[in-house]
Amino acid sequence: MIPDRFWLTDEQFSKIAPHLPTDTRGKARVDDRRVISGIVHVLKSGGRWIDAPPDYGPKKTLYNRYVRWAVKGVWVDLFHALAQAGGPPAQVLIDSSAVKAHRSASGGKGGRKNQAIGRSRGGRTTKIHALTDAQCRPLAFMLTGGQVADCTAGAELLARLPSCDILHGDKGYDSDALRRQVEDRGAMPNIPPKANRRWKNCFSPFLYRNRNAIERMFCRLKDFRRVATRYDRNATNFLAAVCIAATVSYWL
Repeated sequence: MIPDRFWLTDEQFSKIAPHLPTDTRGKARVDDRRVISGIVHVLKSGGRWIDAPPDYGPKKTLYNRYVRWAVKGVWVDLFHALAQAGGPPAQVLIDSSAVKAHRSASGGKGGRKNQAIGRSRGGRTTKIHALTDAQCRPLAFMLTGGQVADCTAGAELLARLPSCDILHGDKGYDSDALRRQVEDRGAMPNIPPKANRRWKNCFSPFLYRNRNAIERMFCRLKDFRRVATRYDRNATNFLAAVCIAATVSYWL
């Protein structure tokens, strides 16, 4: 193995293998470990699929496996299966991060709205919304256009909130409706109140000081250059890239 190539270890692949599809028809799949390692290498390096090193086999095989399993939801299901195996967290953090959409990401079917590309101050962007635990480990992701407000997307993302005691969020999530939604799920919202609030909600700066864990999670995900910049036209493919990066970075 060449040192500057990414390869899954035996231990890492043993965690992935039970969650891979087993309903393959016809000719058996080529080496899953080699192909998945090649996909991760492309996502980390940010290169084109056609420029993938020959060590990983045919370039078309890498791309087809990545896209087909993204459509089937294999990558997202793999991420959720490994994340849930970590057990329920005591504290959950919510936040979002915007990424630039490259010009090659335009032209997806259904327009920008269906493909989670919007216009914001930074230009054409996609916003990644996430839930993590206090150890920086991601639990759920959702994509929207870059102009979508955090409190708007947060209401949908909180439907996936696992059982926990406290939810930490920044001022962008300070809305009465979102607070009620968190409380209805049995958790306490620890969100700093906005300056224009007449009545200030209960807030603990001491507990809030570790909220930077989710910021560190986004920084680590963006070490994958195909996550830091969006090159995929299809939002399903880009979400798969985010889930693969999170799985490799935190759950293997």
